Amino acid sequence: MTLRHHLDEATVISFAAGALSPEMSAVAATHVGVCRVCRERLSDAERIGGALLGQQQPTLADEARSARLREAMLKLLDSGPAMEDPPAIGRGPHVLAPTDPDHLPRPLQPYFGRSWRELRWRWVAPGMHMIRAARGSGDTLILLKIAPGKSMPLHSHQGTELTQILQGAYDDALGHFGPGDVADLGDEIEHQPITARGVSCVCVAALDAPLRFPGWLARKLQPMVGL
Repeated sequence: MTLRHHLDEATVISFAAGALSPEMSAVAATHVGVCRVCRERLSDAERIGGALLGQQQPTLADEARSARLREAMLKLLDSGPAMEDPPAIGRGPHVLAPTDPDHLPRPLQPYFGRSWRELRWRWVAPGMHMIRAARGSGDTLILLKIAPGKSMPLHSHQGTELTQILQGAYDDALGHFGPGDVADLGDEIEHQPITARGVSCVCVAALDAPLRFPGWLARKLQPMVGL
């Protein structure tokens, strides 16, 4: 699988530092699970960050945190087979699913459950269904399913949007986004995704601020959709 779109360098660094919200981290982890390029960049960022931390004089708080991390790691090691396996790549239509093709990517399971078949989609517009995760940090995390050949409203962003394609594809001014690609967008981006024909486009998106719609109809509907 050749991916065209990757996490922004600043996002990789924030992810390595644990500075992303849980919702943003879930999307970033889903992408890293299938993207060799971003895994290598994340490993480099963690290695550099670890070297910088190693040069600092440890405080009592640092030592207490390290003790807690060691204890948590020992518990994980003791759990043996219960530890999670890495997601598989390229299995059926759900490219980011683990060994069982009915399973959602592991980083998303705490928010949406384990099974694709058990998802309960909510209709929000013709050809568009959504599932919103319960709020955690305050950021929004949603699953979107958009019918083939649909044009989404033109919009920009008041903050950051991180969207991972799980199935299907879409095209916009930034290019073609297929399974495994991630759209890492800031407030300077305005785009209008159009889903590819053939199969519904399913993606997971994290947003830290509402979208901005120039069209009056989309603005009217925005409170109902909650985006």
